[in-house]
Amino acid sequence: MTGTAAGTTTWTVGQVAERSGVTVRTLHHYDEIGLLRPSRRSTAGYRLYTPDDLVRLQHVVVYRRLGFALEEVAVLLDDPDADVAAHLRRQRAEVMSRLDELAELVTAIDRALEAEVSGIQLTPDEQRELFGEGFKEEYQQEAQERWGDTEVWRQSQERTARYTKADWQAMKAEMDEVNARFVAALQAGEPADSPAAMDVAEAHRQHISRWFYDCSPEMHAGLSEMYVADERFTTTYEDIAPGLAQYVHDAAHANAARQGT
Repeated sequence: MTGTAAGTTTWTVGQVAERSGVTVRTLHHYDEIGLLRPSRRSTAGYRLYTPDDLVRLQHVVVYRRLGFALEEVAVLLDDPDADVAAHLRRQRAEVMSRLDELAELVTAIDRALEAEVSGIQLTPDEQRELFGEGFKEEYQQEAQERWGDTEVWRQSQERTARYTKADWQAMKAEMDEVNARFVAALQAGEPADSPAAMDVAEAHRQHISRWFYDCSPEMHAGLSEMYVADERFTTTYEDIAPGLAQYVHDAAHANAARQGT
């Protein structure tokens, strides 16, 4: 910031760029096209901007953020009948118009999320509330890519699309109970192929069949392969109890064999 002989405070192009967040290159361009020409020059010929120049720059920045082309901004600023208050009113009206549009867009997106995310009638926050931070939308996308053309996927989507938050809470409570039974059997030293462990595996299979899709013993055994082959599923079980992923896998296979599969 400098002062002229007339006592008016002025700023160099670098100082204006730092104050406004507009690059030096952009300021040079505005000067070249006549949109914002600095009112003063130093004795060495350097550009010097006055307070009035900074006010004009503020208007340029606002109009540009609102999406106006440079040519449109020039017309608005050079209107001889316009004053600062008129510019501010125009800018405010434009901003309020955009806010209304954005508010409507946010509402539409929220409704779409509630209705469409993986066929689950829960918001993302509600999904995390029930299933924890481990719930990932990309898992749902991956499942659709792998099984989207199957009867299993059709059944699952058809059933879950009707579930309310209360339904999902009930499902989660039942799932937690099954997992707790697995942990109890594991910690009690029950072998994975013992009747106790196989009974829990059967309860797990019935849980899937009741809430998602018809899960045969053979399908259940195949599903359990992911519990030890996919580290994401393994981690989910290991976070509950060490060794649980392998235990559930083995119990599911033993239960399938018990039922003659």
